[in-house]
Amino acid sequence: MDLFTKCKNFTRAKEIQAAGIYPYFIPIARSRGTEVEIDGRRLLMIGSNNYLGLTHHPHVTEAAMKAVEQYGTSPTGSRFLNGTLELHEELEARLARFLKRESALVFSTGFQTNLGVISALCGKDDVVIIDRDDHASIVDGCRLSFAEIRKFRHNDMADLERHLVRAQNDGFQGKLIIVDGAYSMLGNLADLPAIARLARAYGARLLVDEAHSVGVCGAHGRGAAEALGVEKDVDLIVGTFSKSFASLGGFVAGPENVIHYIKHHARSLIFSAAIPASAAAAALAALDVLESEPHLRTRLLRNAQKMREGLTKLGFRVGPSETAIIPVIIGDQTRMFLFWKALFEGGAFTNPVTIPAVPAGMDLIRTSYMATHTDEQLDRALEIFETAGKRLGLIGGSATYAATHEQAS
Repeated sequence: MDLFTKCKNFTRAKEIQAAGIYPYFIPIARSRGTEVEIDGRRLLMIGSNNYLGLTHHPHVTEAAMKAVEQYGTSPTGSRFLNGTLELHEELEARLARFLKRESALVFSTGFQTNLGVISALCGKDDVVIIDRDDHASIVDGCRLSFAEIRKFRHNDMADLERHLVRAQNDGFQGKLIIVDGAYSMLGNLADLPAIARLARAYGARLLVDEAHSVGVCGAHGRGAAEALGVEKDVDLIVGTFSKSFASLGGFVAGPENVIHYIKHHARSLIFSAAIPASAAAAALAALDVLESEPHLRTRLLRNAQKMREGLTKLGFRVGPSETAIIPVIIGDQTRMFLFWKALFEGGAFTNPVTIPAVPAGMDLIRTSYMATHTDEQLDRALEIFETAGKRLGLIGGSATYAATHEQAS
């Protein structure tokens, strides 16, 4: 069979395009953070990972523009050779202090961080045990590592222990457990206290990807490990700048000797261009805001709770969300795409999620919220959900959200 035959036979996306419900690669003409402009229309953005709303914060944008003036648009090389800037090392030092770790290392993207860290540390004599709901970058990092890969059922501690016992009996040299701190589709947290206990009991190291929890969870915004009181039990933290840090890039933080080793063995670091100065400066400025304006995190979690309660009251199934990510589970792919289209036409930008990001039959609309969303915007979002949900028969015909809200006021 010719290599390109599979491309010719891939028709599902074109079928959805022909049906007028294709929801991907939509070009945004202008962004105001909580709202975006598409084809001349303003839509409420409830599908962004801009959790603290810092992409338009004056301190962050000013820092990025000043960095361009000083360093230009790109370092045009890898960190290993000509691409390391003073800003990169300043950012690494600040991250290490913030996360209470000995050292940190900045990568070009969050995805590349997991690719580089996992493949550098783990080899053919090691085993990596991951949650089935872990991010794709973790899965791909494990594939590149040549280590044995074993998956436990999502947040199922009995199944994790079964895999640890088996790994111990199989005589692997090294064992690494990898979980997301907060899961990107369902918005729930890993059971880190139980996972940490099992890691200690079976001599495994623990890596937590805090991409969706840094800036969101914990008394100081350090993530799920802080929120759950197990920071000292986590060996390595990885994360990204493309969410709460309002920038682009990724990082790993941990013991100095481990970070030093990764720095000299992670291929995705050594063979990729470094993040531009503007991205590093933006991340640094976002960290300033994260540390100095804790009310943003409080506001974010309040906004998420308002939406969680509002969507549940309307009759939607929102899943086990504990963070700023709130899924609305539909189950059927076509129905989910139709619902996304109705929301889009109603003025809300959301994220439609289907396989392989979620299991078959778990198709969902992923919504996510910002500290900068106003109550009026959130009320409008609930009205859009109610109208679209009733139109498609996803929820019943109870009193409208607008009327209920007005009566409660």
